[in-house]
Amino acid sequence: MLWLFAFFALLFLWAYAKLPLPYGSLFLAGLISLFGFYHGSNPVISVMATFLLLFLVLINIPITRRPLLSRPVFRLMHAALPKMSQTEKEALEAGNTWWDAQLFSGQPDWKVLLDLPPAKLSAEEQDYINGQVETLCSMLDDWDITHHRHDLPPEVWQFIKQNKLCGMIIPKIYGGLEFSEYAHSQVVMKLASRSTTAAVTVMVPNSLGPAKLLLAYGTDQQKNHYLPKLASGEELPAFALTGPYAGSDASAMPDTGIVCYRPFEGQDKMLGILLNWEKRYITLGPVATVLGLAFKLYDPDHLIGDQKSIGITVALIPTNTPGISIGRRHNPLDSAFQNGPNWGKDVFIPMDWVIGGVEQVGNGWKMLMQCLATGRALSLPALSTGAAKFTCRNTGAYARIRKQFNLPIGEFEGIEEPLARIAGETYIMDAARSVTAAALDNGQKPAVISAIIKYQLTERMRRVINDGMDIQGGSGICLGPRNFLGRLYQVVPVSITVEGANILTRTMMIFGQGAIRCHPFIQKEMAALTIEQSDLAIQQFDKVLLKHIAFIMHNLANSLWLGLSNARLTNTPGNINTQQYYRQLTRLSAIFALSTDFALLSLGGELKRKERISGRFADVLSNLYLCSCVLKHYEDQGAQKDDLPLLDWACQKTLFEAQQSLSSIFDLLPARSLGFILSMFVFPIGKPLPPPADNLNHRLAKLLLNKSAVRDRLTSGIYMNENPDDVTGKIEVAFNAVAASADIEKKISLAQKQQQLPKGNLLSVIDEAIRKRIITQSEASLVLTAEQARLTVITVDDFSETL
Repeated sequence: MLWLFAFFALLFLWAYAKLPLPYGSLFLAGLISLFGFYHGSNPVISVMATFLLLFLVLINIPITRRPLLSRPVFRLMHAALPKMSQTEKEALEAGNTWWDAQLFSGQPDWKVLLDLPPAKLSAEEQDYINGQVETLCSMLDDWDITHHRHDLPPEVWQFIKQNKLCGMIIPKIYGGLEFSEYAHSQVVMKLASRSTTAAVTVMVPNSLGPAKLLLAYGTDQQKNHYLPKLASGEELPAFALTGPYAGSDASAMPDTGIVCYRPFEGQDKMLGILLNWEKRYITLGPVATVLGLAFKLYDPDHLIGDQKSIGITVALIPTNTPGISIGRRHNPLDSAFQNGPNWGKDVFIPMDWVIGGVEQVGNGWKMLMQCLATGRALSLPALSTGAAKFTCRNTGAYARIRKQFNLPIGEFEGIEEPLARIAGETYIMDAARSVTAAALDNGQKPAVISAIIKYQLTERMRRVINDGMDIQGGSGICLGPRNFLGRLYQVVPVSITVEGANILTRTMMIFGQGAIRCHPFIQKEMAALTIEQSDLAIQQFDKVLLKHIAFIMHNLANSLWLGLSNARLTNTPGNINTQQYYRQLTRLSAIFALSTDFALLSLGGELKRKERISGRFADVLSNLYLCSCVLKHYEDQGAQKDDLPLLDWACQKTLFEAQQSLSSIFDLLPARSLGFILSMFVFPIGKPLPPPADNLNHRLAKLLLNKSAVRDRLTSGIYMNENPDDVTGKIEVAFNAVAASADIEKKISLAQKQQQLPKGNLLSVIDEAIRKRIITQSEASLVLTAEQARLTVITVDDFSETL
């Protein structure tokens, strides 16, 4: 037993210390030789020792290792490797990796994250948000927009165009605002807290649209022609990708373009493309003046090259071009933003309408994937965070204003739980949004992270608004001008669905793309496997395989050590308040990396179709990223002590969810015994991470019920006003009034308990309280003002029978 313990201890040290193969083999060979010397009289032991020594020698010599190990593994992996379409390859190559790759490494380098400059607005950007965006928000009446006009008012459209809100990403040399990605996010977030219709109208041209494609791939002529017009609002863009038969599967796109010669605008013969298409779900489509169109291009007569089937191509087409049918609208859950289908029948366009010209034909999908990586990371996360902050501030205030059984409903323990979730989830969302925007401004284009925050923030918005609706009760479900939350509840599924439906994003994109792009060795191994089996291919594969095996062994040893020590001895940044979270993130990263390799080894190419497992892996990676962002965000905001309850809740929530998802992965592995052994290995003393405790929920709920700097930081960046005639302004007025009268109400309540005043509501005893000098006349005025404001807030809209 001692020899066996020594053997495994040496293996552990070899793996943990990352000793090179020759050194580790030498130490192990020494132990085996010593063992054989002491037990040389036993022939079985002698044979075993000789076999092990021979094996160690053979794997250290490349010329013997390759046929014994690398070539058989190469064949197995080559057979298991699923076939990948061109669109899948281009999607995998989109963007780059950043902190997501660190989380896949099992040993994240915290310097990579913490050295990222914090997200920050320039003075010009801040003035614009305080000026033009504030003015735009004051012009918006969501009830009027969604239930009467079903569109933005003409003056709002004009304001958006005049103030270049559709040209935030366009450089100043073309007449645009040239805002940072963070400023773009702040603008959309503020608008979303007022009107989702306005937010969507502004965010679409600035995320995935012709302007972004032109900036990245357009010719100088195309840029000079279109970008000034897009910036000024003279041209309104839409982008058409999705069709009835091709949503997520772009390779199934039936829309076609044929290279040919046709008469055009007075010319008898012009080289161009004859297009036929059908698209739907196109935001701004009904009002667009210029359409970005994705289609499959064919060149049967070889007019521009040797290939007949060229591939997905993108062109920019004026919507008044003959043959285009556009203008009809969809009705996405009574949302008022412009969205609709369009068709093209035998539409001829010149070749130079292709974005980038003839040199970019066939590169459309690659172009879209590159641009979508940043667009997805900004637009919907900003909208989701704006909605969450809006719910946080207004539902929290409502829970303080609304009384039942003579108590604010926010003081009931049953209400505290959803209030805490609203506050905590909003903090998580804002952290992820801000940190990701900072990364984009710092030159990162993280495709996997963009999928993570699109999925996670829209889903968490759904939870926040659902909790808000539960707290609102009847006032939440009765639509009308006074209902501030009902419309947000209605449009949540729209955000969940667009830019990639969330089910697909979770089960295929986050981990499926992440496992290949972010893993230290998978993409390199796949590159070697795509080469036909040859000595050169085996040599390349052999080098990567050795490193990959060492990587797995290290993560195995590291996970065991972190499990036994509960990561207490791990060297990480942070202080007494945060270091525990950095340590647990490091531990879960090691387990995640190890579990990824075990899933790949046991499932191979089948993992692509095992969406339950890939979905759980996506949950782990997502929560590790969100928790990392929370820690970074806390530091970026000055590590405010008052924010610690939010930090604690957010970290405990995300770490617990990551842990539980890892545990469920072990149950889903095809060999249950393998999952059980792996679970015991990485959680040797049990799962250490609990969800947020009840006392923490109580502290978070209190943050939303009282005026404080924490509450203001948590909800900063949204539109607020104190107009008593405005749907949310009246809530601010009532919240302030109720806060001002709180101590006076306590005096009256205490007097009632001491039987100095009869029982009853405030208004029924206030005169007697003045008469008995329990309160003063001025204090009574504060109470009356608060009660009137309270009544204004809790009043629900009603209509005539005809509605």
